[in-house]
Amino acid sequence: MKTLTKSSVDKNPIKQFAKWYKEILQSGIKEPTAMTLATASKEGVPSVRTVLLKGYDENGFLFFTNYESRKGKELTENPVAELLFYWMDLQRQVRISGKVEKISKLESENYFKTRPLESKIGAWASKQSEVIPDREYLEKQFSEYEKKFKDNVPLPSNWGGFRLIPERFEFWQGRESRLHDRICYLKKNNVWEIVRLAP
Repeated sequence: MKTLTKSSVDKNPIKQFAKWYKEILQSGIKEPTAMTLATASKEGVPSVRTVLLKGYDENGFLFFTNYESRKGKELTENPVAELLFYWMDLQRQVRISGKVEKISKLESENYFKTRPLESKIGAWASKQSEVIPDREYLEKQFSEYEKKFKDNVPLPSNWGGFRLIPERFEFWQGRESRLHDRICYLKKNNVWEIVRLAP
């Protein structure tokens, strides 16, 4: 049974995440990059969905979306969020919360170039979160953009990345009898304080 203690974790939560993430990738579980993204409107109405992690470093955690989607609008008007990774097979989860910022257009363009052709066209064809009449409408939009762009699909102006800049981490390791290990990192005056939480 794996354990988690204040003395065993890295003093830097990004490095602790990297350690776990490496183990997750080596475990062969499905969709290791899937993470739940929680946002809220400016009125405080919550919204949650699953997105994919597209990179991380000391500056934060990166994901991409349509800026005019519900999450895009909420992150623009209320730029705070929380991420949740849940890796059931290893009985682990990580929660990361903090402020969110748009990345540069150049960063978004560089990532967009790496996407499969169909995903690039889909970014143009889908007006994410808007009401559409039926599936045929969506497929027609896709077909039209496919003919328009062929193999050279530019970055849509309303599409790009967000970076979550962590202010709080919680690492959870499942244990027997619901006496789970919970280690929390809190950023205070640019220094990470490590505390243990009751399960």
